[in-house]
Amino acid sequence: GREIPIVHRVIKVHEREESAEVDILTKGDNNFGDDRLLYAHGQLWLHQHHIMGRAVGFLPYVGWVTIIMTEKPFIK
Repeated sequence: GREIPIVHRVIKVHEREESAEVDILTKGDNNFGDDRLLYAHGQLWLHQHHIMGRAVGFLPYVGWVTIIMTEKPFIK
């Protein structure tokens, strides 16, 4: 899988009856479809060990600072 953390919303949770496993599907707010194309080859779901944290709030447009600093290094 990828080593870059992705901050996206959980859109579907599938709890398996036969085990305690939970399958999780995510989606970026501005993306048309779910994130399965970003998952490792052949992986259809994320699992709890893939989840690094939980958002408790949000600051609109703050992420643009990181994007601009990455794409325009002279601004750093």
